[in-house]
Amino acid sequence: MAEPRKHQVSLRGASAKEITRDALLERVSQERELRNFTRRATSAALFIQRVWRSYISTKMLALQLQRDWQKLISCHTRSTITASWISNTLLRPFLFFTTCLSTRYRKIQARDVDSMQTCFRILLESLNSTDPQKNFCTLSTCSPEERRKWLYQAKKLISLCLLTLAECDYTRQGANEFVLLTSLGMRFLVMLTDVKGWRYNSESSLQDANNAVKDLIQFMGSNRSNLYVCVRSYIIRLDAPFPQVTGAGLNDDKLLITASAITISLRPFHLLDIEKNGSLEVQHAAEQFFIFLLTIPWFAQRLPAILLSSLRHKSVLFRCLRVLLISKERMLKEISKVDHLMISSSSRMMPKVGWALGNIICLTTGSHHIVDGHGNFTQDLDYELYIHVVIILAEELLSCLEKIGGFRKVDQDSSGSDESVETMLIDVCSTNMSLKMSYMDYFKPTCQQWHLMKLLTFEKDFSIPSIHDTPRDISEFPGKWELLDVASYYFCMLRIFSKLHPVGSLPLLNILSFTPGFLLKLWEALEKSIFPRNNPQAGNNVTKPSGSNSGNILERKKRQGTKDGGNKWLHVLHKMTGKLNSDFDNMNLNNDSSTADQIDEDSIEFWDVETLKCGPEGLSKSSRCLFHLFCATYSHLLLVLDDIEFYEKQVPFTLEQQRKISSMLNTLVYNALSHSISQLSKTFMDAAIRCLHLLYERDCRHQFCPPSLWLSPARKNRPPIAVAARTHGVLSTNIKADDSLAVPSTHSVITTTPHVFPFKESRVQMFREFISMDKVSRRMAGQVVGPNSQAIEIVIRRGHIVEDGFQQLNSLGSRLKSSIHVSFVSECGLPEAGLDYGGLSKEFLTDIAKAAFSPDYGLFSQTSASDRLLIPNTAARFLENGVQMIEFLGRIVGKALYEEILLDYSFSLVFVQKLLGRYSFLDELSTLDPELYRNLMYVKHYDGDVKELFLDFTVTEEAFGKRQIIELKPGGKDVCVTNENKLQYIHAMADYKLNRQVLYLSNAFFRGLSDLISPSWLKLFNASEFNQLLSGGNYDIDVDDLQKNTRYTGGYTEGSRTVKLFWQVLAGFEPNERCLLLKFVTSCSRAPLLGFKHLQPTFTIHKVAGDMPLWAAIGGQDLERLPSASTCYNTLKLPSYKRSSTLRAKLLYAIKSNAGFELS
Repeated sequence: MAEPRKHQVSLRGASAKEITRDALLERVSQERELRNFTRRATSAALFIQRVWRSYISTKMLALQLQRDWQKLISCHTRSTITASWISNTLLRPFLFFTTCLSTRYRKIQARDVDSMQTCFRILLESLNSTDPQKNFCTLSTCSPEERRKWLYQAKKLISLCLLTLAECDYTRQGANEFVLLTSLGMRFLVMLTDVKGWRYNSESSLQDANNAVKDLIQFMGSNRSNLYVCVRSYIIRLDAPFPQVTGAGLNDDKLLITASAITISLRPFHLLDIEKNGSLEVQHAAEQFFIFLLTIPWFAQRLPAILLSSLRHKSVLFRCLRVLLISKERMLKEISKVDHLMISSSSRMMPKVGWALGNIICLTTGSHHIVDGHGNFTQDLDYELYIHVVIILAEELLSCLEKIGGFRKVDQDSSGSDESVETMLIDVCSTNMSLKMSYMDYFKPTCQQWHLMKLLTFEKDFSIPSIHDTPRDISEFPGKWELLDVASYYFCMLRIFSKLHPVGSLPLLNILSFTPGFLLKLWEALEKSIFPRNNPQAGNNVTKPSGSNSGNILERKKRQGTKDGGNKWLHVLHKMTGKLNSDFDNMNLNNDSSTADQIDEDSIEFWDVETLKCGPEGLSKSSRCLFHLFCATYSHLLLVLDDIEFYEKQVPFTLEQQRKISSMLNTLVYNALSHSISQLSKTFMDAAIRCLHLLYERDCRHQFCPPSLWLSPARKNRPPIAVAARTHGVLSTNIKADDSLAVPSTHSVITTTPHVFPFKESRVQMFREFISMDKVSRRMAGQVVGPNSQAIEIVIRRGHIVEDGFQQLNSLGSRLKSSIHVSFVSECGLPEAGLDYGGLSKEFLTDIAKAAFSPDYGLFSQTSASDRLLIPNTAARFLENGVQMIEFLGRIVGKALYEEILLDYSFSLVFVQKLLGRYSFLDELSTLDPELYRNLMYVKHYDGDVKELFLDFTVTEEAFGKRQIIELKPGGKDVCVTNENKLQYIHAMADYKLNRQVLYLSNAFFRGLSDLISPSWLKLFNASEFNQLLSGGNYDIDVDDLQKNTRYTGGYTEGSRTVKLFWQVLAGFEPNERCLLLKFVTSCSRAPLLGFKHLQPTFTIHKVAGDMPLWAAIGGQDLERLPSASTCYNTLKLPSYKRSSTLRAKLLYAIKSNAGFELS
């Protein structure tokens, strides 16, 4: 049906193919648009043809004019040269064809070089003429018409000269001719823009000449001339450093051109001296100078040294610095756009604001060569202006680096290279440098003491309001804030060094820490901010805690006299910190420690600083800056401050101030971790946490703060133990270490500041809760926990307990958490009777620890200090399976901690520090080797020349009769210890003894320990607390607590006569005798930290029947049998004595002679 209808004709006479009205309109519209497009394309083609024909005709005309001009010039004679001839005959055609052929396209063609050289020679000859008729510049003082024409031609010549400067490249082919052209053009330009360079003398027209030159200089300072763009294009092609001029030739031309370029770039700055008032043209020129020249990489190094004094002149530097403050936002925006067209952008390029910052520091510090590291500020420098400009540029640089982001992490992860951030940020503009220099060399003056001291000298009357009165921005506060400015300056430098310097902020912290008085000034300003005087609770209560003895204590401190100040080192330290001898309270260390102990525990609330309860977010910007700089500087100083200086000489702060600083840091860090920490505050908190940890670890080693100080922040909102433990356990497995500070939770508080929780009441319980949670998770996973048929069965020979334990248990790893059943074999080779329900396992652990930790066994040795603590023997590395045995002993200690079994051994604090993942510092050497520590202190405070001691950077070790010399640093045997490097020697020696020497064996022990005990659990404790966790509490026992948690067997009850006599006798024992009794029964002389409730197995008194003749009993005689014990079951086997005297005598004899041990 469809095919026949195709050709049907409708009744109206139309074909069946007709289209709708809308389709017809659309087709007509399309055809109309096509015709319009064709018409426009034809018109555009005609226009392009006209432009092209015009260009071709203009170019042909310009070329013809150039040929005619060259013929004309070749025929001229010197006598025909007049000012009018130059203007009308020479310059009119010359400017036309150079504009058409070169200037308009910003490219000088090779064919034009000869013409330009000829023209510039004639112009220079004219300007050197003293005849007014021949001197071209006389036209500037003639009729108005001639003045206008002269000014127009002079501006065109200026643009041409600047173009030749921008195109000058000493590396291009045929550079000599182009360099000659540039040299001629710059000589002409310098003479043209200086009235003193015009040779004719006409006093009547001097004013007109000055006005003409002023117009030219204003033109050069404007955007129309592109003066600073051209000068930048030239200077950026120069090598750094600028080559020395040794003779005539290319270097002479280079020096002339470079000097001329700098001269004309400074011309607009002298316009103020002509006008005697300000002008927008000069401000604009200063902006352009800053944007285009001061952002050139190695700007000062690319220039001859003789030119730098002109750049450092007050008229230049002052205006450049001031203009940045006036137009900060706009100029920073313009700086970011520089070279976007000239150089391809790259995320690895140093931002231009970084080069501006470096050049400003270089020019203001007056160093001719940055690598020298010496210098002084330029004369008449406005310090305040300099500081503010550096702060602005530094903050902008840091902002750019943040936007570029993650150089170390991203680039090094992707390339596997150790290339530093600063190296990757070197601009491609500096790739032609012939001298290897680092960008951070710019900042060497900031790492020198003269720089900081000069900035501090302009400080005047200064007072800082409290936190709540301080503006969020320094610029918002009226008046001068000199110390805040200096602090902000070095705060920015600190952040730049930490990001870009190969060794971080170490060079800067060295100078900040040891500059006289700087740290004290920071603390005084910070103290006024954090502890406002109008708030007595925030200030006075911290330094004067409540307590009946506090007034007497403070009075005794005031009455205590200072010690002899004859020690030279003390004098140096006093000078370092800006204190006089009379400012120090040289208090005895022990006396002050006792003072801290006497502070009433009720004063806990006074150590919680009210103004810091909101964390870092509650601080103003200025206070954060002061706080951050103080924490970074003081934590660096604490690394080298020994205990004599800290406690006795009390430099740089008194112990009163140290407590105040500790409370401030403790409150801030705790509240920061309890709230959210922004990314902006992360680096600040890192510095605060580091400083807090250093103070806390020093207090743990030698107390100067009351315990209540560390507990005060969490006293009101401390979470329940179970909740805290579970939260920490969950988050520690799900959060990366880098993110822990960003998560506001109990986890971050426990991880970072566990000391805010009481040791026995909270952290030990938390540790036990961790173990309980681990046992539950293992049970849920189907692993064996508790004594049953699937426990680990081992057979141990009494005479080979260490070897058998190592052979059978070492390969188990974390499976050692399961219960073990021990069967002992006697010395005769016969199995011992008895079933292990936990007691034999305890006996095995205590016996193997006793044997392996004995110095005679060779794996561990005792420190030379009075406490004789244990530390791995360095010679153990040479023993067969020595390292594996150390690792196995780590598992044994872990098993004891896991099963709550006390071992009567304590490790050296230095060794425990390694297990806790912490670094040990100089003063901890006194606990390891007191004699070496005293010798190092002797070297440190030696008044004479240390060379007299004939020391070098080596240490001698002896093992198995062989001596080995170890270098403390590469080539140390050839480095003599001098007064300059003695501190380096002292800390290198301490680092070797405390960290490097024991690290290998410590890591082995840690591997075994961490198989059973998670490292995050151990970080709840400090070194001394770890020893208490392992071996129990103080060297005395609570008799009442022991009595409440004692079990009676064999016929004894709590009311038995002998039992009552036992408790009476025990109460009358000396503390050391009670400890001997406890060791007699449990094999450990100290009680469990959480009390005898947690002693496993329970302390038991078992009745033992005594064999006594009937007549003796009737006669009232007492039993002769000695008490005995089963240490594996913590059982005291006590005969039923009738008299307290007999019980006391027998008990003392047994515990002091170690007699009466037997197996049940």
